[in-house]
Amino acid sequence: MKKLFAFFSTYAPLPFLSAAEKFPILLETYGAPDGSENLWQILSARVKIAPFNGVATLIFLCAITHTFLAPYFLGLAQRFHRDTPRDKMLAALLHFFGEVEVVFGLWIVPLMGAIFYFYNWRAVVNYFRGVNYVEPLFVVVIMAIAASQPVLHFARACMQKIASVGGNTPCAWWFAIVTIGPLLGSFITEPAAMTISALLLAQQFYALQPSVAFRYATLGLLFVNVSIGGTLTHFAAPPILMVAGKWNWDTGYMFCHFGWRAVLGIIFSATLYGFAFRREFSILKQKFNPSAADQRTTSIPRWIVAVHLFFLAWTILNIHTPALFIFGFLFFLGFVKISQIYQAPIDLKSPILVGFFLAGLVTHGGLQGWWIEPLLGRMNASLLFLGATALTAFNDNAAITYLASLVPAIASDAALQHAVVFGAVTGGGLTVIANAPNPAGQAVLGAYFPEKISPAKLFLSATLPTVILALCFNYL
Repeated sequence: MKKLFAFFSTYAPLPFLSAAEKFPILLETYGAPDGSENLWQILSARVKIAPFNGVATLIFLCAITHTFLAPYFLGLAQRFHRDTPRDKMLAALLHFFGEVEVVFGLWIVPLMGAIFYFYNWRAVVNYFRGVNYVEPLFVVVIMAIAASQPVLHFARACMQKIASVGGNTPCAWWFAIVTIGPLLGSFITEPAAMTISALLLAQQFYALQPSVAFRYATLGLLFVNVSIGGTLTHFAAPPILMVAGKWNWDTGYMFCHFGWRAVLGIIFSATLYGFAFRREFSILKQKFNPSAADQRTTSIPRWIVAVHLFFLAWTILNIHTPALFIFGFLFFLGFVKISQIYQAPIDLKSPILVGFFLAGLVTHGGLQGWWIEPLLGRMNASLLFLGATALTAFNDNAAITYLASLVPAIASDAALQHAVVFGAVTGGGLTVIANAPNPAGQAVLGAYFPEKISPAKLFLSATLPTVILALCFNYL
């Protein structure tokens, strides 16, 4: 056993990079470009210094490709004959490969192997110790609490008050959910806003089997609106949190430079989509029930709702302290058990899968700074906006803003700061991996699609509101 431990602690095929302390290599270790090198030369030099860089990015690209192929694996699993135990196991394995929420976690296995090969086992352990998994843990807890029956009952009652202004029609309800719901992300955090909005959409609309076009359009609009709905304050959206402290942004600053543009963009996008699907709303009106919900919710005492809202607030206020919000979550589960006569079962499967997805994304994303940082650092404000928007589609937008904060030229220029944050939040709805709350929305609404959600169709459905937000941020 001692020999085995020694092997894992010292094995390193590349001696000049074997010390675990050198992994992951800090960005400042590469040195600042002298200005004469182009981007390809910079990246090539960094791969020569640390060949693992290229391998880590290749694995990350494979994981992204896998997310696009997930529906193919699901279709293959359904067509596979399950007559024998072996066939059943193979079909289950293919189905597992087709679950988008597990993709990035699966690709952590070859990533660990690559770290071990280029460095040693101590490097593997040290890297995972250094990755910040607070956000995935928070998302698991906030999703479970926000999806509880009393919280949904309260949210539905609030939405009904707003929808009543429009006569409680399907269009009024839909408009309230896709506008007010995302804007709540500035106060109750984006993951909670996504969970509540998605669950209300599922109960009020997706359960009525609307057209596939309407489902994709609503999902894309929801993703985009949630991504920018957290920009009214400086503490609720992950991409804002990454830079607000470093760049001295407070809530007043956020609202003056970002928030009011986000509100206008959300309202305009929702109005445009609502007009485009006006015939769909006329069809849905025949079977639409504004009170669609579990009838038990009408008898939930107000003090039960108040306790749930307290646990929701506790989790949000202690977002950066896992020991406290997990401690509170255990008490929450105990309270649900005690008051189960007024409760529906707490679904932990979806929150855990979403947390697993985000944990995998954070693990891979932490090794992509070697190419993202010099790419962002060579752009002016216009290119930086477009670059951040495009990069966000392939990486979590919080990672984009964090890496941008490390670039000296951006850290000292307000115009560049605005451009990168504008781009990061604007592109947050284009893919499932673009914004941390998106997997939560997909987990809730994915069951209402004939097949698993198509990444290409999601991208197309989110393109129009993304362009609208880009125009609002750049020309208002």
